[in-house]
Amino acid sequence: MSTVATHTDRSATRPDTPVVAPPGLAGVVVATTSLGDVRGAEGFFHYRQYDAVDLARSCSIEEVWHLLLRGHLPTTGELAAFRATIAEAQVLAPDVRAQLDAVAVAALAPPMTSLRTSLSALGGALRLEPVWDLSPAQRERDALRVAVQVPVVTAAAYRRGQGLDPVAPRADLGYAANHLWMLTGAEPREHHVRALERYLCLTVDHGFNASTFTARVVASTGADVAACVVAALGALSGPLHGGAPSRALDSLDEIGTPELARPWADAQLAESRRIMGFGHAIYRAKDPRSELLRETAEELGGPLAELAVAAESAIDDALDAARPDRTLRANVEFYAGVVMHECGVPREMFTPTFAVSRVLGWTAHILEQALDRKIIRPSARYAGPPPPQPVPALGDRG
Repeated sequence: MSTVATHTDRSATRPDTPVVAPPGLAGVVVATTSLGDVRGAEGFFHYRQYDAVDLARSCSIEEVWHLLLRGHLPTTGELAAFRATIAEAQVLAPDVRAQLDAVAVAALAPPMTSLRTSLSALGGALRLEPVWDLSPAQRERDALRVAVQVPVVTAAAYRRGQGLDPVAPRADLGYAANHLWMLTGAEPREHHVRALERYLCLTVDHGFNASTFTARVVASTGADVAACVVAALGALSGPLHGGAPSRALDSLDEIGTPELARPWADAQLAESRRIMGFGHAIYRAKDPRSELLRETAEELGGPLAELAVAAESAIDDALDAARPDRTLRANVEFYAGVVMHECGVPREMFTPTFAVSRVLGWTAHILEQALDRKIIRPSARYAGPPPPQPVPALGDRG
């Protein structure tokens, strides 16, 4: 079912007439959005009025970001101005940068943990105010300031963990190119930038997934943008959400060669193990993101891409034989790891790179949610012992 509602009747559901929702809120419409939608049965998703795969194939990440943030694809002049705004937002005052560096050095944590800690510190250092108290222009300013620091902080955390100095962003590079530059310190190659950009465009938004919904719940309280993003990052860190690309690549390492793919898949299914990178909560057939990423992986070439293509076919056959009643196909994570690996992104940076993309969607959703002045506050169904019961004396307990 679509996550988009064309109309919300606030009188239809009242606290004294609760609606019991299915597990995971599957198929439940909880808000109205103009940012996009996922049509799982059709194998289609879109950002505003455009097919998201078409956008990823033909547009830069800055163009897609502008579309989500400001409602339309930019003209040439608007795109140049937007890129300049992004470059300006990347530069922090020396005292703010010093605070972030001190937090990161003190933590010396994995990149995702360091990112959450650093963005929380950033909110305080920038003295971000609750979105409840800000004008739309001020909210967008804060959204940009927080979002552009995600690739800066994640790259710095990774490099510190490798015993290397952080690399500062360059004003002459775009969002995707800067991510590669700050990670590796090497001049990014154009075909790697374009391949990574496709991945970023494909994953910037995807309906009311767990992290996006989390961001909107926190935004509904009126909290500042950094608080909303930190909450979303917590959701993204779970292996069932943002942690799958590296696990899918681990599977390819286990398979090793194409002829071993089918025996490996059969063994996983016989032991009731989940095959990471296959199946999706929404899509019932092909994940359209996976198809473009497969094409991108084949364009990049190399033994890993060849293994992934062969393994996908063998795993499809194994899944069809084991579960003929349900079609399970490769999702975005299966080829995402291959593409990021070929572009030079280290495996431990796959989920942080997902955050580099998804934060653009999160912040767009935060701004949209801030327009609704009602807090998201669902109910729960109590299933414990029947109340009220007398409170036993201390000596009578146990």
